Amino acid sequence: MTTPLITLFASQQAQTRRERLSATLRQAIADGTLQSGQRLPSSRLMAADLGLSRVTVEAAYSQLESEGYLQRKIGQGTFVAITMTPAEKRPPAATLNAPLSLRGQQIVATGGCQDPLFPHAFAAGSPELRAFPHGLWRRISASQQRQHGEALMRYGDAQGYAPLRAVVARYLAQSRGVHCDAEQVMILTSSQQALQMLSLLLLDAGDQVWLEDPCYAGARNAFIAAGARLTPLSVDREGAQLATGAPKLVYLTPSHQYPTGVTMSLPRRLQWLNVAATQQSWLIEDDYDSEFYYGDQPMPAMQGLDRTGRVIYLGTFSKVLFPSLRLAYLVAPPGLIEPLRRLRSVTDGHSAQLPQAITADFIDQGHFAAHLRLMRQLYHSRRDLLLAELEQKLGDRLLPMASHGGLQLTVTLAQGNEAQLSAEGASRGLLLPRLSPLYSSALTAQPGWILGFSALTRTEIIQAVDKLARLPY
Repeated sequence: MTTPLITLFASQQAQTRRERLSATLRQAIADGTLQSGQRLPSSRLMAADLGLSRVTVEAAYSQLESEGYLQRKIGQGTFVAITMTPAEKRPPAATLNAPLSLRGQQIVATGGCQDPLFPHAFAAGSPELRAFPHGLWRRISASQQRQHGEALMRYGDAQGYAPLRAVVARYLAQSRGVHCDAEQVMILTSSQQALQMLSLLLLDAGDQVWLEDPCYAGARNAFIAAGARLTPLSVDREGAQLATGAPKLVYLTPSHQYPTGVTMSLPRRLQWLNVAATQQSWLIEDDYDSEFYYGDQPMPAMQGLDRTGRVIYLGTFSKVLFPSLRLAYLVAPPGLIEPLRRLRSVTDGHSAQLPQAITADFIDQGHFAAHLRLMRQLYHSRRDLLLAELEQKLGDRLLPMASHGGLQLTVTLAQGNEAQLSAEGASRGLLLPRLSPLYSSALTAQPGWILGFSALTRTEIIQAVDKLARLPY
């Protein structure tokens, strides 16, 4: 009777033998090989047939009994407890009628956002994790668990861990000129979550949203999902140009426009703040990587110039620390905080407390500032190397856009087909994030790439540019 089970067992990929046997029995019950009421071989016989120990078989039987698949009767044996419809009799997934909502269809149509799981050349926006102080992070983690382990395992505040909010408020005041206190800071998992929450809270279907063109795709997707009507804003040397009308919300990346790299001028910032004040519009300032500015001094945040409480400031730790930390923050006018807290409470509740506590100590003890100084120097040198390599080997084919900071360099194509060259690059081991899809219209789109350099060593940059130069332009 165990011959089919032997075949199933051999095909399982689970890690441990107990897990493999448990998966085998679940599959046999699901496909009808084992029927309700059928008696299984004793643990001794099953162990002999499959080359397992009786302890392993007993553990698997007990696991499936707890899950409801098996029933064990003292003195009688182990029996299948349920009947399941065999898989071949179920309707195939493609024929199931499960229409998406209009909003769902819009979200799917955007194509979503997919960050690279590994920073191959030239994945954009990936920090250098080989230079991260892993040992220091582990020591702070151990200290937090010793001191506050039980408390950090409980439910957390929807607004975020109070000590982290306090150090973020101090850091932003000192480094970015942001005017806020800890009560205006909310800790989230990502800036994308912030955009989704703000879209849900502030926008109704049909509301006008103005955003830069080209623009960060995640922002566009969030506003489309909310049913907003989007107005693209052309970007010149001073940043996003003003338009005529009364937007409900404006989305800007003034410190380092994504993806062109332009820094918005002070006169243009003041003009946008005047628009927000006179039109009673919300202005989202996405300050996603201003920590990595390679000039003399980065311009302070727009939020610090706001006198009417219309600016919502966003930042993230994904690029300055590491992506899987899943911590970001927003600074909102006081009147928005309680609505945001309630919205957070009915979405994902709160961010994990232990990472927040570790991050708070990492900043408060001065390690964050030291890490930023080291990374700023490292990334600056890598940016300069990439520029030099591109000029030397691809000067007539790629034109770099302005680059005063950041983790990536945007280049436009002087010749060649962007899509075809990107596909050819992929076949040669190059990841070439395309520029043109970030524009609102194919009529205005510029072909090019967003070349990430921050996670690449000197040798990796040189080798990657060599591969780039060999593409058939």
